[in-house]
Amino acid sequence: MLDIQKIIQESVHVKSAMLAECSQHIQSAAQMMIDTAKRGNKIFWCGNGGSAADAQHMAAELMGGLRDHDRPAIASIALTTDSSFLTAWANDTDYESIFSRQIQGLGEEGDVLVAISTSGNSANVIQGIKAAKAKSMKVIVLTGKSGGEMAGKGDVTICIPSDDTQRIQEGHLLTEHILCESVEAAIMDR
Repeated sequence: MLDIQKIIQESVHVKSAMLAECSQHIQSAAQMMIDTAKRGNKIFWCGNGGSAADAQHMAAELMGGLRDHDRPAIASIALTTDSSFLTAWANDTDYESIFSRQIQGLGEEGDVLVAISTSGNSANVIQGIKAAKAKSMKVIVLTGKSGGEMAGKGDVTICIPSDDTQRIQEGHLLTEHILCESVEAAIMDR
């Protein structure tokens, strides 16, 4: 049997390290998303695997409402959810451009892309970042301790201080909820 207390303590340790190492970056990312939402621009999300699930989850929180379902909708789109496009494009061309192609068609200057990868080395997420930059969009990068190839590629980079995939994902989820809560609270203060 796994040592459950040890696993929880590891998670607590990572979140404690986030207080010192990530708080300012999270604040900057939140402000970027708030400014985007207040202008009426869109917030895009992308990632693979668990990060794809996060993208879908967080886009839904902003569109539908995290704490307040009576507030105005916030334009938020997960680039991981159009199964017809994803499967056709990957089959007919390649998998690396599934996010960049959508950004080319949907993204506009003033929009934000939240690019999520625990390793920081996801080729399709990196291509999405490049496409967003080509459209003069802002980019928020969520990754792990080293940042991988995505380190420094965003306007804001949030590196969860861990090399353990599960702990990084837990840090991403906390960060993503803070970002969404911040945007929703700012929209309601209008």
